[in-house]
Amino acid sequence: MKLPFNRRLFWFLKDETKLDLEKPAVLETYVQQVITHGKTSDVKALLKIIKPIKLKRTIDHLKGFLPKEVAKFWEDYFGSTLPTPKRAS
Repeated sequence: MKLPFNRRLFWFLKDETKLDLEKPAVLETYVQQVITHGKTSDVKALLKIIKPIKLKRTIDHLKGFLPKEVAKFWEDYFGSTLPTPKRAS
């Protein structure tokens, strides 16, 4: 999925750039910028673009690179919104 970007969050990209969220490195950069520097409206848009399980996996992978408060917020968010997988007996 290629999409245009918010200049406020991605000031370092050329104007004609489209973000390809199918590429893991691009997805991680996109998610990190939005959840760290984005406004509420940016985060709402993110939640519409990326499926919750994929977003959770991406944030889990980014944890060491996020401010503690941001990582904790998303840990709490996903802890209360995603069902816990059942373990095999």
